[in-house]
Amino acid sequence: MRWTGIGIRLTGAAAVLSVLLAGSVVWLLLTDPVRVAGALDQRTVTPVVQALAVALADALRTLLAYL
Repeated sequence: MRWTGIGIRLTGAAAVLSVLLAGSVVWLLLTDPVRVAGALDQRTVTPVVQALAVALADALRTLLAYL
């Protein structure tokens, strides 16, 4: 394999992951601003990560309910 092809694929995967994470954080800021503000005030990311995990689990559960 060429190094260029691997680099392009790796960069693309990192870009997609970054867009998904940024979109999730913006969505969380709009839906649960109190938790995000509390996490910023306490300088910890644990509440934000927990809220994202709960939101993703709920979305997955809802999606599986339709199937």
